[in-house]
Formats: sequence, structure tokens, C-alpha cells
Amino acid sequence: MSDAIMPPSHPFDDDKLREECGIFGVVGVKDASTFVALGLHALQHRGQEAGGIVSHDPEHGFNSARRFGYVRDTFTSEKIMETLPGPLAIGHVRYSTAGSKGQTAIRDVQPFFGEFSMGGAAIAHNGNITNADALRRELIERGSIFQSSSDSECIIHLMARSLQRNIPERMEDALRRVEGAFSVVAMTRTKLIGVRDPLGVRPLVLGKVGDDGWVLSSETCALDIIGADFVREIEPGEMIVATAGNEIESHFPFRRRKPRFCIFEHVYFSRPDSILGGRSVYETREAIGRELAKEAPVEADLVCPVPDSGTPAAIGFSLQSGIPYAMGIIRNQYMGRTFIEPTEQIRNMGVRLKLNVNRALIRGKRVILVDDSVVRGTTSRKIKEMILDAGAAEVHFRIASPPTAWPCFYGVDTPQREKLLAATMSEDEMRDHLAVDSLRFISLDGLYRAVGEAQGRNADQPQYCDACFSGEYPVKPADMIEKGFVLKTAAE
Repeated sequence: MSDAIMPPSHPFDDDKLREECGIFGVVGVKDASTFVALGLHALQHRGQEAGGIVSHDPEHGFNSARRFGYVRDTFTSEKIMETLPGPLAIGHVRYSTAGSKGQTAIRDVQPFFGEFSMGGAAIAHNGNITNADALRRELIERGSIFQSSSDSECIIHLMARSLQRNIPERMEDALRRVEGAFSVVAMTRTKLIGVRDPLGVRPLVLGKVGDDGWVLSSETCALDIIGADFVREIEPGEMIVATAGNEIESHFPFRRRKPRFCIFEHVYFSRPDSILGGRSVYETREAIGRELAKEAPVEADLVCPVPDSGTPAAIGFSLQSGIPYAMGIIRNQYMGRTFIEPTEQIRNMGVRLKLNVNRALIRGKRVILVDDSVVRGTTSRKIKEMILDAGAAEVHFRIASPPTAWPCFYGVDTPQREKLLAATMSEDEMRDHLAVDSLRFISLDGLYRAVGEAQGRNADQPQYCDACFSGEYPVKPADMIEKGFVLKTAAE
């Protein structure tokens, strides 16, 4: 599209796990697409490459718009929003976690739309289909023509081939063929539909807006921005159908299984002002910091967060340890778009364009840096160098998650395993590699205690999906195994 805004450039953010996608839908309000745009803005942290909205109006039918870039730069113009009329709309913000990573095409931007014999339907998906390659091959052999490289498009084609009578039933039929993780929002001409996979790996919540409106969202923070009331979480394996002014229809089309919600949502992905499992994300992250201080104490003068994701855990560490909290690193809040072309010279400046050390606080101090995770370790080394350049006497890293040693196949853009620092090094080796005075991660049991599991992790039946830490995948990644990925062995 000639009027599309290209994705913002983030040349210094390759050392974080990217947050999959965000989905939002609303029915029963005037100008539903405006509500969706606001909801997607609140979910922007879950996907910053591109966004899309589909709406339906009885007079104009289905309409859609897809754009690269931030919601604030694309779906705030009156010109675009006028093309999306109606009381029902769904939307999606994305990172590329499947298909052509790093080469997103406008055709890959959700929601996807399909025209069926009983009417049209649009669908937006958060997660990752682990048997998408096999499904795609089967569908192509049977005559399906794919328009994108996204695994989510498989759902539309499976719906098209279903023999069920209506669209919700066709969606059930399609999703029974799908493996992996999926939270879905979908729409017909009159209905808003939400589904979570049987394990409930990815989040999805229900809200109420006005007298007749219903809302579906990846997180509760997006309900707040439109003044909607949080009703409840969609349960793992549940499908709900919402129609303006009516009560919610709910049923469970899949075999019931023990839930395995993604524990990293508590650590990093979700916004701190959201609620997960009845718990404040902020309070959970503070509890992680407290647990980390108990497990890995160290004598120091200051506790400093690596902004912004390390802040709540750093506050918890400070409160538990009694070591003063300080903003030793200041984040430039205007780094969303690179202000000049990221040449090699600019790239060599590294994180200094994004973060700056508060030298007056740091000089001569023994500093504890609290971060949410270590992925490749490249950013951690640069931050350590900045702290030492500012005159710190010692640098101690405390990490608010266990070592990330395994890739995620459920909707998170994780590097290949050999590029994960913890996959090839012990904790002591990582400390030496980063050249810091000490490095400690919270234990997996400690993380479980911090999220409310007082007895820690149940090794026989883990309460969460923690595959990125443990290597224990609740759904086997069929496509990746076919490509040669080796699952964890007993020796590991």
C-alpha cells in the first residue's frame, strides 16, 4: 500500500524477547473501530510492527484497514477511521513470530477475512500454531490458495473446508485441528467470538462497555482505556459468543486439560497495570524482586532497575534487602523511531541512544542492576560497561527470571537455541562472559512462589508453561521437530 507507514526501526532492541501479538474486539457500540484503535494503542507493547482493523456495518458491510507502524501514527486519522464504520470491529497488533520474520508484508497483517456461504468472518490470532506447516501442505494439496505467510491463515482455510452449519461451529471444527497456542478474537456480521486454546497459554479477557457492548482483549489494561469494566478471563478451552445487548454464550468445545498459562507474561510481556489470574502484574513483579533478594543477597549501595521492565522487581529487591533504590539508568522515552538512519557509527553507540547513566548517583557505588531477563547477553554487557564508565565500584546483576535456555514456539519471537546465552553457558560462565562481579537468576521454584504458588513448581505437573526455562514443552512443536529441533533429553 502506497500510503502505509513503514515499521519503526529498533536497531538496539534485539536482546529482548518480543511480545508476540495483541488482539482486541468490541460489539454493541457506536463507531466500534475507534474503540478498537484505542484498545490496540494500549496493547502496543505486544506488537509494534503493524496493526489492522476489520469492522462491519449493516449498510456498508465488512471493511478493513492494515498499516505498518504504531497505532498512534496510523489509526488516529479521521480519514482512515471513516472507512471503518459500524457497531462491531476487531483488531490486531503484531510482531512477526511466524512466516517471514523481519520481512513483514502488508498481506501478513491481521485480522484475516474470509467470505463463506453463510456470510463473511474475520479472525485475529495471538499465539503460534505448531503444526502450521503440516496443515498448510495439506490445505494446498486440497486446493487452498494462501494469501500470506502467516500460520494464522490456516484457521480461515480450515473454516472454509468445514461442513458445519454456521461460522462459530466452523471455527470450533477448525481449531480442533490446530496444535500450539491460540487466543482468538473473531467476528461475523453480528457476533463477536473469543476462544482460548485448552492450555490457556496466551491471555484473553472479557469486558463490558456501556449497556449493550462487550469487549475482548489480550489484557485488562486495554479495557481501562475505553472505560470498560473487567468481567472475567476467558477460561482455557472456552469459546464465547457475544451479541450486542444479549448475554454471553459460553461453551467448551475441546477436551478439558490442566491449564499451562505462559509464566513469562507475569515476568515481562504484560503491562504492569494489567491483571493476570486475579493478581496485579505490578505486584507480582515486585514479589519476584523480593524473592530474588531472598535467594541471592549481596552487599551493595544501590539497587537500580534496567528500565523499564526491571523497575517493579528492583523495587521489590530494594524493599526486601533494605538497600536503597535509585534510578541509576535513565531511559530516553522518545526512542520509538530512530531519529536518524542507523548507520554503523550510530549502531556502535549501542544502548547509549536509548539509556543513559545517572553518573552523580553511580560514581563510587556498589550497584545491583535488576533486569527482567538475559537473552543473548549483548545489551547486558553494554549496560555493564556504561555503569563502570560512570565510576561504579562494583556491578552485580540480578535477573527476575530463570535463565532463558530454550526457544518458545507458542507465539514469542525467540532466537535459535544456540544464540541463547543460557543454552551454552552455566551461571558462573555467564558471569565471566559479562565480566560482572556477580550474576544471579531467580530460581524456577522462586518464580513460582512469587506468582502465588507457595509450594513452588510441581515438577510432575507444572502449573504454568515455562518451556523457555525448563525445556519442557506442553505441546510438542511438530513443525520444528520435523525441521530437526531436538527436545530436551533426560540428561539435561
